[in-house]
Amino acid sequence: MGIVTIKDKSSTPKYKQIITCVENAIINGTLKKGDKLPSLNSIKSQHFLSRDTVLSAFNELKTRGVVQSIVGKGYYVLSEDINVKQKIFLLFDEFNSFKEDLYNSFINCIGKNVQVNIFFHHFNLDVFNKLINDKTGHYSYYVIMPANLKGTDTVINRLPDDKVYILDQIHPELMEYPSIYQNFKKDIYEGLQVGLKQIKKYHKIILLYNQERQPKGISEGFNLFCTHNGIQHQIIDTLIDRELSKGELYIILDDKNLIRIIKRIKDEHLALAKDIGIISYNDTLLKEIVADGITTISTNFNLMGERLAEMILNNEFAQVENPNHLILRKSL
Repeated sequence: MGIVTIKDKSSTPKYKQIITCVENAIINGTLKKGDKLPSLNSIKSQHFLSRDTVLSAFNELKTRGVVQSIVGKGYYVLSEDINVKQKIFLLFDEFNSFKEDLYNSFINCIGKNVQVNIFFHHFNLDVFNKLINDKTGHYSYYVIMPANLKGTDTVINRLPDDKVYILDQIHPELMEYPSIYQNFKKDIYEGLQVGLKQIKKYHKIILLYNQERQPKGISEGFNLFCTHNGIQHQIIDTLIDRELSKGELYIILDDKNLIRIIKRIKDEHLALAKDIGIISYNDTLLKEIVADGITTISTNFNLMGERLAEMILNNEFAQVENPNHLILRKSL
């Protein structure tokens, strides 16, 4: 008798019976990691099944990471851990402390028997495309952070529509997918508006902005705020060779440059908040402590991770704008 047995009068769908048979064969040691499964055609012919029925069973085992397919050879046992019911492909732009908060929140809420594999494209479109192409068909769901990369829809559209979730930045060409996103233009405008009284103590506001890595909406919202309030402003792409002047307020979007400017202020014997103001983007525990507290404009990354898990678990289609707010501290 082969590995697969089918009961015609069972209420369990035949493709699920195939899955159970393979799982049982792994549990009792009949199949071990690296072993070849009976061929799709042999199961089909032996049990008078349609090809689609057998393929559905194999595909589910494949997306759970239990088996893998090798072109021209067949299906092989990839893992003996049959308890994994879903595999999730998580593609971030880069790793930092607030993305770690998002990841940990998601992991804590997604539940047991779910395997989450995280990858990073580092704002490189070729890497982005290769990672998705290489992993297509191997996962139950694909959670993708496209950042500000252009043309990501070309490769994302190759994935099953009902298996894709978009995070953080949502582009017009990706609006057909469920998403949890930040409204960067609105968020920075409204955050700065909340701090307008403190901001007006400075004669100039400077945004340190890298257009290759940072959302366009941030620069748009910044310009809009300054124009509406008649505030002198400037956008720069580096702190190198820039002389700090008393009365300037800097909006710093990344943590490395935040540390650099704090060090510069100290080295030049300037007083934070009194001589030079700072607003940072994305709050962390460290920013509560550094220099007696750094003012931040931040979304809630823990909430983003929780909501993402909820959407996947409930198979929910939604486009959710994650809340964002200004946290006033002593640097402003």
